Amino acid sequence: MADYPFEMGPIRPVDEADSLLIRTTRGCPWNRCEFCTLYEGFKFSLRPVAEIKTDIWAAKDYFSGHPFETCFLQDGDSFVMRTRELIEVLACLREAFPGLRRISSYGRAQTMVKKSPEAIRQIAEAGLNKLYCGMESGSEQVLKKVKKGITPESIIRSARMARDAGMETTQFIILGLGGKELSRDHALETARVLNAVNPDQIRLLTIGVKDGSGLSRQMADGAFTLPSEAEMIAEQRLLLENLEGITSHYANHHGIDLLLEIRGQLPRDKGAMLAVMDGFLDMEKKDQDNFILGRRLGYYRRLSDMENTMNRVFVDKQLDRINGACEDLETVFHSLRTQVV
Repeated sequence: MADYPFEMGPIRPVDEADSLLIRTTRGCPWNRCEFCTLYEGFKFSLRPVAEIKTDIWAAKDYFSGHPFETCFLQDGDSFVMRTRELIEVLACLREAFPGLRRISSYGRAQTMVKKSPEAIRQIAEAGLNKLYCGMESGSEQVLKKVKKGITPESIIRSARMARDAGMETTQFIILGLGGKELSRDHALETARVLNAVNPDQIRLLTIGVKDGSGLSRQMADGAFTLPSEAEMIAEQRLLLENLEGITSHYANHHGIDLLLEIRGQLPRDKGAMLAVMDGFLDMEKKDQDNFILGRRLGYYRRLSDMENTMNRVFVDKQLDRINGACEDLETVFHSLRTQVV
């Protein structure tokens, strides 16, 4: 990694791969979610405005005229800053990088609803025009179980404030987050909340339970049962089937997801995306297992990739090896999934 003369955080959304990264806060102001280990043992702090502005000018010098069009503010929630200070940072960014057409940030619902609609509008007018929201689920039961610290009502209110202010919004959903126990409620209530907010983008992620996380302890205690890969596709199908009257772009787009070909514009492509899920769910189990392992090992990206006979035979041999060693397939699949960054 390059030795940058300015501070950078550990995370950014997939869509911000080519963006300028400017750190406004360190860590996450909540940092209690049962599924997350990213900031474990890390104390949240706000960076001083003067320090952030120094970093902005250092970045300008370092990249020496690179024409950035997008910038992402790290780490977990820039909206925790005082409104006037965040606006001051945004003004500095636009001065240093006048070519920016988009400035984005994570925004935690419970933080955003503490600001007035007028404050959100002022922030948007200052240049922060895209919001990434980790709602994860629309189910009150699931949100409580994973200690997310937000409610369906705060998700809806914060998302509507952002849209009313003119911000583009992306909502992240985690498949399998309710476990087998709350899978149906997770799918249906998430669909309900998404229908209420109609985000610009809906992005699906697949649960991978990290060692040391609260969910790993819930699994050990029998309070959380990890769904199988096929069960999570069925859960996703139920979710997508119940999205109605919205115009979001919907996608599985992270390496942790099984069916990366599920992507399209609602409502136009809903039928085609459901057909991909049905194509997988209608397979015999041995074929599902072949695709899952092949996808996790990097041999497949789309269901049609199974038509490559050489790769299919190779993956079958790997399945035979795993079964011969009496390893549990779902445990192997989950282990491979959690290795994805």
